[in-house]
Amino acid sequence: MNLITTVISITGTLSLILATVAFWLPQMTPDHEKLSPYECGFDPLGSARLPFSLRFFLVAILFLLFDLEIALLLPLPWGDQLASPLTTFMWAAAVLILLTLGLIYEWLQGGLEWAE
Repeated sequence: MNLITTVISITGTLSLILATVAFWLPQMTPDHEKLSPYECGFDPLGSARLPFSLRFFLVAILFLLFDLEIALLLPLPWGDQLASPLTTFMWAAAVLILLTLGLIYEWLQGGLEWAE
């Protein structure tokens, strides 16, 4: 019982200390950029019908693809314990090769160049 009380008191104290530090540590200096409702590089008070940059869209899609890659490869350690783990590794390798080829294609086409 003494060990459980010690662990609960340590976790409670550590949580209280971390919450206090997280509350007091950040600098509270709001400026025009932080008070703006949008942080995506667009003027929030301008027209809503401005042309959207295709580069922003491409980078967002690339982030989503690589997040999907992580989500597809997360079950890989559990797939290693199946009857045929070689099949699991072949599917994982196919996903990685396909995404790598797509990334190389984007790189060669200049899709990752931010400045024109």
